[in-house]
Amino acid sequence: MPEPYDVITMGRIGVDIYPLQTGVPLARVETFGKFLGGSPSNVAVAAARLGRRAAVITRTGSDPFADYLHSALKEFGVDDRWVTPVAEYPTPVTFCEIFPPDDFPLYFYRQPTAPDLEIHGHELDLEAVGAARVFWMTGTGLCAEPSRTATLTALRARSTTGPESTEAASPRATVFDLDWRPMFWPDASRSGATATTCPASAHYREALAHATVAVGNVDECEVATGEREPYAAARALLAAGVELAVVKRGPAGVLAVHRDGTTAKIPPLPVDVVNGLGAGDAFGGALCHGLLAGWETARIMRYANAAGAIVASRLACSSAMPFPHEVEQALTEGTVPAERPAASTSGSPDMGASTTGSPGTAASLPRSPETAAGASGSSGMAAGASGSSEAVA
Repeated sequence: MPEPYDVITMGRIGVDIYPLQTGVPLARVETFGKFLGGSPSNVAVAAARLGRRAAVITRTGSDPFADYLHSALKEFGVDDRWVTPVAEYPTPVTFCEIFPPDDFPLYFYRQPTAPDLEIHGHELDLEAVGAARVFWMTGTGLCAEPSRTATLTALRARSTTGPESTEAASPRATVFDLDWRPMFWPDASRSGATATTCPASAHYREALAHATVAVGNVDECEVATGEREPYAAARALLAAGVELAVVKRGPAGVLAVHRDGTTAKIPPLPVDVVNGLGAGDAFGGALCHGLLAGWETARIMRYANAAGAIVASRLACSSAMPFPHEVEQALTEGTVPAERPAASTSGSPDMGASTTGSPGTAASLPRSPETAAGASGSSGMAAGASGSSEAVA
């Protein structure tokens, strides 16, 4: 069998359309940039930037945007062999507005359905999924069929493929990004539904039984466990079967609790926020990197926070993912230096506008376009931001 991948992610992909002007509503924006998007895809990019061999399992439309995404993945060093077309549906597009430091509304165009929800279990390379050192999946992958069954099939392949099938002493993890986006669940907003009674909860519990790591903010933890208090949520995630629970706490930073009793409570890293969207994906890729390196929990969380803060200081998501020397520099200096001049609100193109804000502030933002995986100086926080400002078209 070929060398196992360091990281395989599974789930969303799409094209993020970012305004190149900040502080301007979409109705007035005149210039945009096109970027690869989708939380699992961005996590793969983030891991590849840190030197890991990464691949993504997803689907696109059969259109020019799909061609762009294949090209972008290859440029970022992410294997696209499992990115396949669905002729019936267009490649998803996501727009956002940028109002630093803490307002980044998202508008998803995923109708009538998204190709990445058309992943079928019988099409998966379960041998590769089972052998990967880290497998990353998201809650959104559970929101509809056939993606739900395919995601659970992949998780079961991980459960039935023991460590003996990979290199001895090689770190191994199955990560569940709780990734709660109610607009993608048809019944989540029905009258009387609560976080613990919505249809997602049962599917989340089923997936948690196969995961070794769970990552989410307090809203996502409540959907998965019924608990919002960070320590209670972490304990509930451990009771559900995982070995490491990572709870993103917004301005309070990130809490990680391991089954062995280790607890890490890490504060955010100061950053001048340009665009909080995508910080959570950087956090995720860095989390994978730290798990693969065998670091202790606190070190992983500090590194992941720094990676997220760096992305929060930049305009884009995928192309903003940091390299190892950048993360180390941020950790050494204890902050992320502003790379651009102050934000422009005049309506003129401003690729690098930044507004001072703490990662904590950014962290409470929505996740990245599509990934909305997080906005924040501390990617830990950002990544788990709620989707309150998201919209679906």
